[in-house]
Parts: sequence; structure tokens; C-alpha cells
Amino acid sequence: MFAVERSRSIAELFASDSDRVDNLTLRMGDLVVDLSKNLVDDRAIAALLRVASEARVEAAIERLLDGSIVNLTEQRAAGHASLRRPEHLRSSVNGVDVTADVNEVLERMRSFVADVHSGRRVGSTGRRLTTVVNLGIGGSDLGPAMAYEALRSCRVAGVECRFVSNVDPADLASNLVDLDPAETLFVVASKTFTTAETLANARAAREWVIAALGERATAAHFVAVSTNLEAVRAFGIADDEMFPFWDWVGGRYSLSSAIGLSLMLGIGADAFDQMRAGMHAIDEAVRSTPASANAAVMMALIGIWNRNVLGLPTKAVLPYSHDLRRFPAYLQQLDMESNGKTVRVDGTRAPYETGPIVWGEPGTNSQHAFMQLVHQGTTVVPVDFIGFAEPSSAAENTGDPDDSRHRTLFLNMLAQSRALAFGRSLNEISDGPFAEHRVFDGARPSTVIVARRLTPSVLGQLVALYEHVVHVQGVIWGINSFDQFGVELGKEMAVQLASSDDAHRGSDPSTHSLLRWFHGSALGSDGG
Repeated sequence: MFAVERSRSIAELFASDSDRVDNLTLRMGDLVVDLSKNLVDDRAIAALLRVASEARVEAAIERLLDGSIVNLTEQRAAGHASLRRPEHLRSSVNGVDVTADVNEVLERMRSFVADVHSGRRVGSTGRRLTTVVNLGIGGSDLGPAMAYEALRSCRVAGVECRFVSNVDPADLASNLVDLDPAETLFVVASKTFTTAETLANARAAREWVIAALGERATAAHFVAVSTNLEAVRAFGIADDEMFPFWDWVGGRYSLSSAIGLSLMLGIGADAFDQMRAGMHAIDEAVRSTPASANAAVMMALIGIWNRNVLGLPTKAVLPYSHDLRRFPAYLQQLDMESNGKTVRVDGTRAPYETGPIVWGEPGTNSQHAFMQLVHQGTTVVPVDFIGFAEPSSAAENTGDPDDSRHRTLFLNMLAQSRALAFGRSLNEISDGPFAEHRVFDGARPSTVIVARRLTPSVLGQLVALYEHVVHVQGVIWGINSFDQFGVELGKEMAVQLASSDDAHRGSDPSTHSLLRWFHGSALGSDGG
């Protein structure tokens, strides 16, 4: 993809360019993105911008935001930008005006949330609903769960949200153990209302409610987010308590759709709308900012440089924010389900590496876990650091003038990025035994993203920023970032194995042996 030699060390790059920080610090919305500690020089950036131009990245961004068909394998738009556009602006998806439909669902969500918060909408016994349990998986869980944790400072008093995704019975059981069915509302979030894990948990939750409150209680304690009205009716949920979305909303891009109902119940409609507004602000900034000054485009290009030129297979995302602790998991799906592809849009196999392996944990915990490898291991791992100048809310300021914990947190982030970039040579270490063990090579790339505080708008901006990074990379790699056929085969095989006691007999020897063991163990024997 590139015929460019590897850049010099990061220390050399800084030494040769006194304006490097100014030139590679980009602003987008409330976000400040410092790209200066990456292994790129002017020549590399010029080559990357040529690649973006040849791939017609700016036109691709326009097509995405205008609601054109960009999911070519399924012949659909990816219209998530329409979900967060201000309600007075027209939204079009594949040439169809969806403004009224989107606004109607938003208004229904706001009305329902207001009714729950005020006590007008109650459970079957007339008691207030104080706990919301979201039943979903993948995009129907990761986004709302991440945002509920991130926006802890905005939570509505008197309502707690919990999120259940795993079909492992332990997940649902542990979340229900201390709840009162009479005060519990379940939000069943499934686009098709056929997702095996979600429906299995929903049926178990319904039995839990029925056992305590009777058969007729289902309607008062369950609502649905789905596109499948008939299946929702069959489950026992009324038509007016199904909140729809559309086939042009991909699961991992659905946070600002009705999939966010549990989140809105947890943080309130105003905070939810502020998050949507932050997303829209980034959409418009990405649309209108030239590539060289566009934080999303430049992050995408540097990611491609790391993956395809430097040969670095992974990327760590380390938020120095306890409230953003689920953000790396959210980005795992966003990035790896979008760009984890071998086949390009034209049907040919990609002759280069595509999406990176994304992982991470919050700082400072990560410093006492895996940062040893990141600093001194044989595998170089690019890092995205995310930090804030202020705590999430005034509640974190204890009033103790000696409480410098947030400052310590931020300085730790800066120190980690600095140590990765510049390292420490043997000459800088005082004489002593094992000095070579305390050498840090440096030249390990990182990006630092900062904002004043983690507000609903800033969270929306972070989500949209990474959405656009992923999209731009998909465009350059020539892959479709909006399908996910890789999710399907394992699910199909699981259905086949469950369809008959004899279904496994035609499977491979390993699967057959393990199923025999499982059935034997379940019956109390050794499976032999």
C-alpha cells in the first residue's frame, strides 16, 4: 500500500521539528487530539493523505452522512447519523425522508421515560418501577451499558439500570437476586426479536415475573425495542410498548436509537439528547474539515500506518477515567466487527492486513497489569490515551485541599505516553547491577485525546469520533464496515447442534467427543 520508509524515532522527530506539537494537535468539538507522539513525519503524512485522496475518503464521508447506500453487500444505508440530527433538520436515508419517523420514536421514548420517572407508568401491582433491566447482546447491550457507566454523574435518582447479555444463567440470576419483581421493568432489546441469547434471557425473566406476580403481569413489566411487531406481540408485549428502529441502523451504531431506551431511563431525556447533540457535532465537523486537519481522518490514517507499514497488529485504548471503563469493550465491537474482514467490496481478498485487535482497560489499573509488556515487551502496541481535566462531577471533589487524586490520574496518563515515546537509555541509568533491565527503548506510538470533562456531549463526541475513524479505515482498505457475516456461522452451527440429540453425530470428531462428554457430565457420569 505504501512505498515509504519507516520514520525515525519519536525523539528524533521532535528534535527535527519545533512545530510538531502544534501541527499534530487537532481540535474537533470539545476534543483535543494530540497525534505528535506517533511514528510519522511530514513525508509519511503526505503519503497517507494521498492514499485518502485516492480512496475518495471525503466523498465516502458525505455518502455516509447523507444516508446513501454504503452497506453494499446488504444494499442498505448506514443511517445512524440521522438518529442524532437536530429534529428541525431533514434526514434522508436512501432517498427517503425519515425525519418524522425518527422524531416520533424519540418523542415516544421521552414520554415513556417521563411516565416512569413520575410514577404514572407503574408495575402490575401499582408500585413504582425502580429498576430497569436491559436484556440484549452485542450492540443492544455494549453501547447502553458503556454509556450508563460513563454518565454516572447524570443518573436519575430513584431508578437503577442493569444490563444482562450473557446466555450463561449466572448473568441474569446475579442481576435479579436482590430485585423485587413488582418494581422491575425489563427492556428486551433485539432488532429481529429472534436473537437466541436475548430471547432465552427474556423468557427466563418472564417466568421470574410470572412466578411472583401472575401471568397477566408480563405486559406491565416488559417493553421491547425491535423491528418485529408480530414476535413482540407473541411474547406478550403491547404494540404501544414496542419502540421501533430500522434495518438501516446497525447494532454497533444504534446507541442513539431506541436501543438507548434503557440509557434514557437511567440518565434522563435531557442528558440523552446532549449525547446525541455531541455525536451530531462530530458528524458535521468530520464532514466539513479538510483531511489534514480532521482528527477522525488523521487518526484513521495513522492507524493504517501502524497496521500496514509498521506491522503492528493491536491497539490499546486506555481511558484514564473510571467511568469510561467499558469504553474499550464498546470499541472492540465497533472496530473489530466493522473492519475484521478478509474480503473487499469487489469480492477480492485483501492483500494487506485490515482491522487491528482492539483491547484495553482503564488507567491507572492498567499500569499495574499489562503496561510492562507495552513498555518493554517485544511487541509494540500503539495506545490511545483518553483523559479529562476535571472529575466527572463536583461530587468527586471531596473538599479536602490535599485530595489531588484526579491530578495524579491525569499526570500518570501523561507520564505513560511520555515514557512510551521517549523511553530511557542505558546512559541515563546510574551505575548498578542489572542496569540493562531498566532500559526503555521508547519510540512506541501513542495518541492522547483530552477534554475538559466527561459530559454527555463529550461522550457522544468520543463515540462519533471513533465511528468515523473506523469508517475511514474501511473505505481505504476497500472493505464494507457495515456487515458482519463473521458473526453468523458459529450461531448457525450452534442451532444445528441443538436441533437434535443426533445432530452432532455428523460433526467433526472433536465436536462429537466434547458433546459426548457434556451430555455424560450433565447426566452425572464421566461422559465416557
